[in-house]
Amino acid sequence: MKRTMLTLIVLLLVLVLAACQQGGDDSHLAEIQGAGKMVVGTSADYPPFEYVNENGEFAGFDMDLIQEIGRRMDLEVEIQDMPFDSLLAAVQEGKIDLSISAFNYDEERDQSVDFTEPYYFAEDAILVAEEFAGTIDAPEQLADYVVGTQTGTTQDGWVTENLVDAGLMDEANLFRYERIDQAALDLKAGRIDAILMESVVARTLAEDMGGLKIVYEGEVSSGPVNIVIPEGDAELQEALNEVIAELQEEGFIEDLIVEHMQ
Repeated sequence: MKRTMLTLIVLLLVLVLAACQQGGDDSHLAEIQGAGKMVVGTSADYPPFEYVNENGEFAGFDMDLIQEIGRRMDLEVEIQDMPFDSLLAAVQEGKIDLSISAFNYDEERDQSVDFTEPYYFAEDAILVAEEFAGTIDAPEQLADYVVGTQTGTTQDGWVTENLVDAGLMDEANLFRYERIDQAALDLKAGRIDAILMESVVARTLAEDMGGLKIVYEGEVSSGPVNIVIPEGDAELQEALNEVIAELQEEGFIEDLIVEHMQ
């Protein structure tokens, strides 16, 4: 009797371990497909890439793109809005499946997350108030002014590394903002002198808010724009890359660029 009970217990343990192992073999992509949706993080304060429109809906270039990607993967897309500087951690911790929020690839970010192939290439701009009387012909000249950036962006990293850490700019003159529209409001109010940011977003803010102008455009910290996925998630990366390539070949992404950015 004891031997029979022991045999049953061992058999039960084997079955439990097998079930756990089988569950552990499920890929992240398989989990997403099983749920029928992907949870996507964004920071909806960055028009024309991502913002909330007058109807309270997520809108913009990135939002249209990820919805089309979801449709082609036969998945519902659930958007979660959160501060930009929390998006990478949310991907790492599995709180969201991926993030699309005008993310530029850089080596530091690549240490903790992975990226899809780029779907867009960005430049930077320096935005000032219309009454700005200074001269900024090169980004290094920002060292002479009070500057705003969005926390966690490549622009924030560039100013920190190349101006503050290099001893060219007092850190007290660098103001970091959770949302880029907060920086623009401070710019209009005269609390800061300039903002280093993505160029299309700078043009959109200048047009929408008025009283602002661009004094410099060029590639400072930007470049390829990618979707952020968990580190080592090769299967999800491949699936997304296939759809991105398809959309580029069809001209869908180019149409979105014309619609939202020109």
